[in-house]
Amino acid sequence: MSFKISKTFEGNFDAAIERTVAALKAEGFGILTEIDIKATMKEKLGIEDFPRYQILGACNPPIAHAALIAEPAIGVMLPCNVIIREIAPGKVEVAAINPAAAIGAIGNADLLRLADEVAAKLNRAISFASEI
Repeated sequence: MSFKISKTFEGNFDAAIERTVAALKAEGFGILTEIDIKATMKEKLGIEDFPRYQILGACNPPIAHAALIAEPAIGVMLPCNVIIREIAPGKVEVAAINPAAAIGAIGNADLLRLADEVAAKLNRAISFASEI
């Protein structure tokens, strides 16, 4: 089982971010954080040539609530990180953590059911985002 769910496709980076945010919202996720890795690398390390790379911290409140009830310490794995990265000009990857792979080691059946539900939602969102 892969640690991530991803699609790589030909498309515009900014459009991929917009479609990813819209697709996540359609699946019940809100965006809690947005991190521009390229800008951070430039600001903190002086790296000028880092590819465009955005991290979205996505949260589905009802599922997050259920997960926190099932395992209060699961917050260390929240929110779900979704990345949009430019592999080459005009080539983009949208990816997210595979929650089923991440949660498997915990051994909590309730969490595994929730992880499968989140994985299905992330798969749909990433598929939609890649249809540019």
